[in-house]
Amino acid sequence: MLYHLFDSIGFSVPGSGVFSYISFRAALAVFMSLLISLWFGGSIIRLLRRLQVGETVRDLGLEGQLSKQGTPTMGGLIILSATIIPTLLFARLDNIYIILLLVSTVWMGGIGFLDDYIKVFKKDKRGLAGKFKVVGQVGLGLIVGATVYFHPDIRTRVEISGSLAEQMDPSVVHTITESDGTQHFMLNRKSPNTTIPFVKGNEFNYSTLLKPFGSAAREYTWVLYIAIVIFIITAVSNGANITDGLDGLATGTSAIMVLALGILAYVSGNIIFSSYLDIMYIPGSGELAVFIGALLGACIGFLWYNTYPAQVFMGDTGSLALGGIIATLAILVRKELLIPVLCGVFLVENLSVVLQVSYFKWTKRRHGEGRRIFLMSPLHHHFQKKGIHESKIVARFWIVGIMLAVLSIVTLKLR
Repeated sequence: MLYHLFDSIGFSVPGSGVFSYISFRAALAVFMSLLISLWFGGSIIRLLRRLQVGETVRDLGLEGQLSKQGTPTMGGLIILSATIIPTLLFARLDNIYIILLLVSTVWMGGIGFLDDYIKVFKKDKRGLAGKFKVVGQVGLGLIVGATVYFHPDIRTRVEISGSLAEQMDPSVVHTITESDGTQHFMLNRKSPNTTIPFVKGNEFNYSTLLKPFGSAAREYTWVLYIAIVIFIITAVSNGANITDGLDGLATGTSAIMVLALGILAYVSGNIIFSSYLDIMYIPGSGELAVFIGALLGACIGFLWYNTYPAQVFMGDTGSLALGGIIATLAILVRKELLIPVLCGVFLVENLSVVLQVSYFKWTKRRHGEGRRIFLMSPLHHHFQKKGIHESKIVARFWIVGIMLAVLSIVTLKLR
């Protein structure tokens, strides 16, 4: 809002010109989100206590588990409010990337809130039925996938030589002139291209997957693309939800992923950095840094109350929203194929559950008795069963998350 206010008056107010810089507005978003989550977080926790919005804990035989009984949940409201308010204040609200992320935040936050509401106020431990969660995740996938594929403002540009630019239709060539007179010729494209990590010349068009089915099948690339987006959003949001089992685990690992995505978004949206790094230039995606700054500050501020011993849990209100946002961010900056690396913690947590359940069912059919791979799934509970304190487990997962985030950023040059 403030950007549009100062822009409407031509940034004529002394000092208002700094609002034209993404870096300045991103820094303000971080500061304000930290302020909101720290200042109002305590008030929200006290309100949740008065409303008796407490966590119901099943006795799984884990050390210190029963002491969490009654701890306020639905603390994801702190993260959501501390993300949305600074974004509305400092981001360009006419930017399609910002609009998509706000929709993703409210959409997945709403599904998580409904799940928590049923658990807490309706006293139904099962919460929202799984099929309705999947319907919500598929709905968001449809919105994000269709928008990225069809919206005219979502395009990518790749630098081409001047001689090639002269041979092409001027309407698809964008010329950028630096202050020293250097010119960059950018091919303006509307395509579902993405990037393959660790590969030189790493652009990949999803229509290639339909090549074996003939040229006519390429007309349905949009169906394939939207299906892939739905799968990614469902997988990552469920991964974040499963990871949210120890104090500070999901929040801390999410903050690390968000920071890495912020760096990727900023360089992808900057013509100079993208040209130097020889990566896909995505006009307008630099504005994502403002939203990411707000989300990062919200996660760090929430950790003030969520680290061991937690004063509040984020609940599905926060975990489903965080997973949906991270997936959407990766898709928007064309780094969705990097998710297995960047979101490796979520992936391993997901796989531990799938492997445990599948192996148990298979051995029960084969031997008449179900057997287990892990002492308990998800994986973080396996380490708890081995007697490792939860704060140490969380710290080690954070370290792994940092290593994976650094590796993800290194892919900008390591090809």
